Amino acid sequence: MHVVVNAAQSVDGKLATRRREQLRISGTEDFDRVDRVRAAADAVLVGVGTVIADDPHLTLDEEDRRVERLRNGRPGNPARVVVDSTGRTPTDARILDDAAATYLLVAASTPAARREALEAAGAEVVTVEGDGEHVDLGAGIGALAERGVDRLMVEGGGEIIYSCFDAGVVDELHVYVGSMVIGGRDAPTLADGEGFTESFPRLDLTGTERLDDGIVLSYEVGSD
Repeated sequence: MHVVVNAAQSVDGKLATRRREQLRISGTEDFDRVDRVRAAADAVLVGVGTVIADDPHLTLDEEDRRVERLRNGRPGNPARVVVDSTGRTPTDARILDDAAATYLLVAASTPAARREALEAAGAEVVTVEGDGEHVDLGAGIGALAERGVDRLMVEGGGEIIYSCFDAGVVDELHVYVGSMVIGGRDAPTLADGEGFTESFPRLDLTGTERLDDGIVLSYEVGSD
């Protein structure tokens, strides 16, 4: 599987404020770029924290005539994936509507009643191996591949992006850097989590593009 991480951050590396409030960091030109990346994917992945904070839909504009071309003739929207170890996704979340298939990756410890409620709300709940309480991202990627996902777009947040790098599954990284400073030691960053101390992901810069009032940095991700 080919995994592409896409994110927008401030010049000081923040994805949102310390209150985790959603911000408009980029503009219409970058939104068009993100649509192209999303349309090329078989599925789009976020963490449950993003679902709870932002209630995203993660779909393409069906009235946009570019969608069919961007999807190379494939019908509908890419599938939606939520990494949700404990089954916290609200049953009324927009991501559970019928606009696209939605996979929830949960740990084995998620109660059966909760899994049943999420399935009744429209999700396909996928129990993933791990430590019993947390989803193993590598195993989760494998489960998605078994379901026909060949190209996966990861949209965050910071904990999930870090976990993907930690699992060694990222192939590409695209970061829009907007012309703003957010600050705050508790504000989420591009890669939260425990952090790397000895072995770091290797990034090879492959391109830069000026969009709106910022810049997109594109990288290929190599082995350590």
